[in-house]
Order: sequence, then C-alpha cells, then structure tokens
Amino acid sequence: MQKDRIFQFIVAMSLVVSFSSCEDFLDLKPISEATTANAYSTANDAEAALTGLYDSFQSEYYIWDNIIFNDVISDNYYAGGDNPEIFAIAGLNLSPTNSRLFNNWSQIYNAIAKANTVLEKVPQIEDPRLDLNNRREQILAEAAFLRAFHYYQLVKMWGGVPLVTRPINSLDPSETHLPRNTEDEVYQQIITDLEFALEWLPDTYNNNASLNKARATAGAANALMATVYAQKPDRDYTQVLHYCIQVEESSANYTLLSNFAHLFDGNHYNNAESIMEVQFTGDTEANWGPQLLLPPSLTGDSWRKFVVPSVNLVNAFDSEGDVIRKNASILWESAPWADEFWHNTVGSTIPFAYRWKSANGWASTNRQYIFRLADIILLKAEALNELGQVEQARVEINRIRSRVNLGPTPATNQQEMRMAILNERRLELCQEARRWDDLRRMDMAVDVMNNLQEIDLRTNTVVDFNMTDYKKLLPIPQQERNRNPNLSQNPGYN
Repeated sequence: MQKDRIFQFIVAMSLVVSFSSCEDFLDLKPISEATTANAYSTANDAEAALTGLYDSFQSEYYIWDNIIFNDVISDNYYAGGDNPEIFAIAGLNLSPTNSRLFNNWSQIYNAIAKANTVLEKVPQIEDPRLDLNNRREQILAEAAFLRAFHYYQLVKMWGGVPLVTRPINSLDPSETHLPRNTEDEVYQQIITDLEFALEWLPDTYNNNASLNKARATAGAANALMATVYAQKPDRDYTQVLHYCIQVEESSANYTLLSNFAHLFDGNHYNNAESIMEVQFTGDTEANWGPQLLLPPSLTGDSWRKFVVPSVNLVNAFDSEGDVIRKNASILWESAPWADEFWHNTVGSTIPFAYRWKSANGWASTNRQYIFRLADIILLKAEALNELGQVEQARVEINRIRSRVNLGPTPATNQQEMRMAILNERRLELCQEARRWDDLRRMDMAVDVMNNLQEIDLRTNTVVDFNMTDYKKLLPIPQQERNRNPNLSQNPGYN
C-alpha cells in the first residue's frame, strides 16, 4: 500500500459543539474555511475555531503514526506492509530524512498553531454569549489542554523542541527560525497550560456522553497531568498519584467496564471507562486506519497489511494465560502473502492487529482512546510502587487483572511489582500507543530491544536492533532543519 494512496483517505473532523448551552448543539465548520476578514468576531466563530482545533485528532499522526512510533518501534508489533520507512522505524534504523518524521512534526505543530489562534483571538471577541456560563473560559481551557497534549507528543518523541505559544504571522527569520527550548521548558509549558485548563474545565458538560468524551474535561486534563509527571525526566510520582486520584474521584464517575471486549467491539462508544476518545462517525468523519491493519476477510482486499503482532507479544499473552485480552487484540487468519516473522510461506496463518474490528472500506467508525481509566489505574499502581507502597500497588494491578479472569499478581517486592505493572500495561494497552513510552520511562528500552530474539525466517537470522541510548529520542526531521538553520539535531544522528 503506497503512501500517496494512504494520504487520499485522510479525512477532516467536525465536532458538534455549543456556546450558550450544552443542551443545544451547533454543527459548525472549522473556522479555517472562513476568511481572515470576517473570522473571530462572534461566539459562533469561537466555537468554529475550537472545532477546527479538535480536527487535529484525525490527522495521520493521531490515526496511525502514533501506533507506529510507540507499538511498532517497540517489541509489540512488526511493520508489516510494504513501506520502507516503516520498516526502518521497526528496525530502529531511523534517519532524519524519513518523511514520516517531518509529516508528524508538521501535523502536530499545525495543531499547536490552531490552539494558539484560539487562545489569542477568543479573548478579543466582544460577544456577550461567550460570557454565559463561563463559556469563554471553557473554550480557552479546552484550547490550552489541546496545546498541552500536542506539545506532550513532541517532547516525548524529540526532547526539547521550539516553543511557539502565539500565532506567527510574519516571515521574519527572527519569528520563524526558532531554536529548540530545553526539554524541561517544554514540560513546564505543558504543566502551565494544564493548570490553567483545570481551573475552568468541567468534569462533564451535560448528560450527553458523546459530548463529554469528545471534548476536553477535567478528567482528561488530570489524566494528561498524571502522564506528564510520570514521563518527564525528573518524574514526580507523588504528583502522578495525586492526579490519578483526581481522575478516579471525578464526578464523571469513570468506571472499568466489566467486559474487556466491549472496549473494542464497536458497539460501546463513549463508555464509562472512556475519559476521552476520537469521535469517528463514518462517511467524512471516518477512521481509515483499520483498512491498513485488518485481514483481507474484513477489508475485502488482498494486499499485505501493516502492524502485525510480534511473536514476543503473543508469547506475553500466552505466558500470562491472558485469553480474554489476546482474543480482543489479535485475530488469526490465512494470509495471501509470506510473513518473514511468522511463516515465510504464502497462505500461512498469521496474527493481525484486531483492536479495531471494522474497516468499512476506509470509512470505519472504530475509535481510538485518548485516555481510558485502566491506563490511569495502572499508572496509579506504578506511582504507588515507586513510592514504596507495594501492597497498595498490588490492589490496583489486581483490579485490572481480575476483569480478565487472571489471578492476583505473584509479585512479592518492589522490583517484581515494577516488572509486573510494565507487563500488565503491555497486555492491557497494546495498539494504544503506550509501549515505547513505558519502556523508556522505566529505562528498559535498550535492554528489551537488544535482548529480543526475533528471527527473520527469510535468512533464519536473529534481527539486530542495535538499540542505544540516543535512539530513545527521534531525529529532528531534516526537512525542518533545512528550513530552520537554528534547529539543532539530537545527539547520535547525522
């Protein structure tokens, strides 16, 4: 499947939002379709600008490449497919000229530019409707949350990046050729944005789950804050624990679904476990990702699919006796191609990534979770364990295990519990773009990748991932460095 064909299926998102009352929804087009002259003068304009900002969750990075740079780059999945640049990512042979780096960098910064516009323009709008029920402040809080979320994607992948916190309307190099801020400065900006967001974001907007799960809420901001404090270099597990508890104590009443499979069966959108999810509804608001991953019986085509579960991941499910999550995550089917890691013979049965269930001809309604409660419970368990509260951590991990009929964790001390939580997150959150972040956070990426015994059946040789510390960060895209001479490269890359 060639990349130019993939791009033609990138679609736009249009969220239903309201300004004066969350009971009355306005179906608004993104304000990017309006002209500069008449934009940003009414409450409708403010809502439309915010709609355009939520659009960004349907960019290629958030549909698919976040999985490539978290699950495929790790020990969870193989590249599959036929794209040499994804093969390079899976093999940890990253080059600054890999076009996926520049595409993702550009898409995320475009989302940040939208947030900056909302944050600058909305305070200037003189429409009294924006002052009803603190709607102006809520819009700004939503934009601040989204800017924080996008900067978090950048900083965890690349380290320090240029901080742009206002619209840039000049071609002056002093405005456009910005040097990198430090990693700490980026994380501090993220925290500042989230602290502001938490002042104004409600736990819920109303009783409509499709609205509460689509938009930034206090629950989503607390979940991101917990994640940030865990992932930043000077992690603070006291803060992680605090924000995880804030999620659990939300009046949104997040609860684990009793049936794990319901999370991914396509029939339980906006469920009680979901904190925030992308609202794919089909047609022009569709998810094209499933067509790339699901087997021919579900996609109606015969070309080789991407994101193939690894032998190591399947063994991890089997070693744990985790039948429920394995069956909800992996589908086995005969493939009309040879697979170099499973069976190097055409027609052999291989596993397919199956968290998405329906392709629907590039117009799937299958969704991605931005945050869900199980992720936060396991992060809470990690925080408790790192703070020396091993028995309390045991309670949290067992909440997740019991849902899928697994017995209590056998971990007996802090180190065993650390590894148990890491493995539990792997099985619970595979294909949800968490694994590489987890391995790097726990300083396990180098050891895990260099100890993998992945056999290329074409040559019957073990794959050498040659993982080193510098590969924990991605190379800064060369196209962006060509444009901006003040942008330094990460160590280890040419």
